Amino acid sequence: MNELALWFIEPFEFEFMQTALFTAVMVASVCAILSCYLILKGWSLMGDAISHAVLPGVVISNLLGLPLAIGAFGSGLFCAVSVGYLKENSRLKEDTIMGIMFAGLFALGIVLFTALPTDQHLTHLLFGNLLGVTQAELTQTILICVITFSIMIFKRKDFLLYCFDGSHAKVIGLPVKWLHYGLLSLLALTIISAMQVVGVILVVAMLIAPGITAYQLSNRFDYMLLIAMTIAISSSVFGTIASYHIDAATGPTIILIQSTIFILALCFSHLKRHKRSNF
Repeated sequence: MNELALWFIEPFEFEFMQTALFTAVMVASVCAILSCYLILKGWSLMGDAISHAVLPGVVISNLLGLPLAIGAFGSGLFCAVSVGYLKENSRLKEDTIMGIMFAGLFALGIVLFTALPTDQHLTHLLFGNLLGVTQAELTQTILICVITFSIMIFKRKDFLLYCFDGSHAKVIGLPVKWLHYGLLSLLALTIISAMQVVGVILVVAMLIAPGITAYQLSNRFDYMLLIAMTIAISSSVFGTIASYHIDAATGPTIILIQSTIFILALCFSHLKRHKRSNF
């Protein structure tokens, strides 16, 4: 029993592990809430598009000496607005537009990174650097998470109706365009904070895995939010601790645990439906 307790406690004897856990839990909580709305809206690929699109903004901000969050937010929002504009003014489908936009902007970011002088490490941008979060980055993460969480809770019902049935939301007088771009802005902000945990490439997993897992286990949105939060927080705690003991990258370990939980939930849901069909 003492060995099990020591296994949990030992990593947090170090201050950087305490900071890493606190950052991971905060980011995972916000990602879990947002992921439920994204799954309901069918915007999984949008999260992938914006997460890749922030890279050129990060490089340009670093070159100009600006906070990376400013460039990342601007670049991500540009991607989201561009996708909306092209969808409304062309015959192309939204998933096609998102695919070409995120690939093009991600490629632009890599070209700028390799062509321009910068002191940033590409691996930190692509895969995150949770164990190296500075005090300034922690403060930025807390601010972003508090803003995003507050707006999502305050406008919860409006966002829910918009994601579930946009046409009905428009009929009853809700500002659908404001909700649309507001949700995209919150998505961009969340990606900025999650980028420090798992990087540009894996951030989409944090925005999909908790929501899609909860969707397999519940038919009610309130329960879906609760399950997603539980999965995100628990996987962040266990992932951070496990990465310390096996000497692995913390962000990918968290994502691996979330993916494993999703597979287990999928199997459980399938078995449950199978039993019901036999009765």
